[in-house]
Amino acid sequence: MQEETRLTVTSPLMPDLDEFHEMLQEIWKSRWITNNGTFHKQLEKELAAYLKVPYISLFTNGTLPLITAFQALRITGEVITTPYSFVATTHSLWWNGIKPVFVDIEESSCNMDPSRIEAAITPRTTAILPVHCYGFPCDMDAIKAIADKYGLKVIYDAAHAFGVEKNGVSVLNAGDLSTLSFHATKVYNTIEGGAIVMHDKETKKRIDYLKNFGFAGETEVVAPGINSKMDEIRSVYGILNLRLVDSAIAARRRVAERYKDALKNVEGISLFEDLPGIKYNYSYFPIMVDSEKFGKTRDRLYEEMKEKNIYGRRYFYPLITHFSTYRSLESAKIDNLPNANRLANSVLCLPLHHSLSENDVERVLSFFEKR
Repeated sequence: MQEETRLTVTSPLMPDLDEFHEMLQEIWKSRWITNNGTFHKQLEKELAAYLKVPYISLFTNGTLPLITAFQALRITGEVITTPYSFVATTHSLWWNGIKPVFVDIEESSCNMDPSRIEAAITPRTTAILPVHCYGFPCDMDAIKAIADKYGLKVIYDAAHAFGVEKNGVSVLNAGDLSTLSFHATKVYNTIEGGAIVMHDKETKKRIDYLKNFGFAGETEVVAPGINSKMDEIRSVYGILNLRLVDSAIAARRRVAERYKDALKNVEGISLFEDLPGIKYNYSYFPIMVDSEKFGKTRDRLYEEMKEKNIYGRRYFYPLITHFSTYRSLESAKIDNLPNANRLANSVLCLPLHHSLSENDVERVLSFFEKR
């Protein structure tokens, strides 16, 4: 019996190979393959327009924008953040010698709970690092009010939030800076890549210095920067993918709506509710599994799906606070993070991407049929 096609939680958006090759020929002719070339500038301009943001700076991956953002804003001491994220969020703090202070999340959104932030502020706190988990927008107004009250910076990890808007305004405009990931697993990708979104030209200039060794000119270095520039080849890849991303998001939405319709009345399966005024990007489709009502644990469901060549993901399991680097922190204690720990043990992200067929979707849904 032939094995069924492998279904993964996501699949990379890829441009037409002939179009990619045609643009690569231009790079070969110019012999300019990195260092702020023509296509790099073009992609920054097109992304800023598409995302409805004033300024953007491209990076070679999605972690370096976070590391650089803290350098650009001169963040030190302690930063309040969420345990419910990918490890790059807090690793970027650690690489800057900054102590993460964890607060619990809202069960309804998996985002940082603003009501927990004030109690975590100390004289060493300099910033707040929220994450728009699964592309669900944080409570940006509440976070801003707290930051303004205590004079704190806000850097959003918006790795999941490409193209997400609230009431017609990009969520990337919130806070002092927002960072993006263009990794192959994201809604929009440049194979590897990332970006920082900023509000003004001067901040962009400083960040552009930092990602190019600190060079402000041919012979002038103004900061201890690093090399994190995006090259021309990935810039071309990104230009072509930007032309495809709307149709890819529309395809993701169709799959998400099919899942919602099929799963809304399945006992033991809970879904996250869409909020009014939000333009979603359908980056993930998380479900919550109640083992008693559903009849099996999340982990058992995950393993059974793998046996049939369907690979969901337990985002985010284990929590960041369970890893050796962070588990000894006072704020990492389980009783400080009840919602985060509960969701880490119950959430499963189903396959969701632009290339899923109707048959693929039905294969996934077959695990939720009554037996």
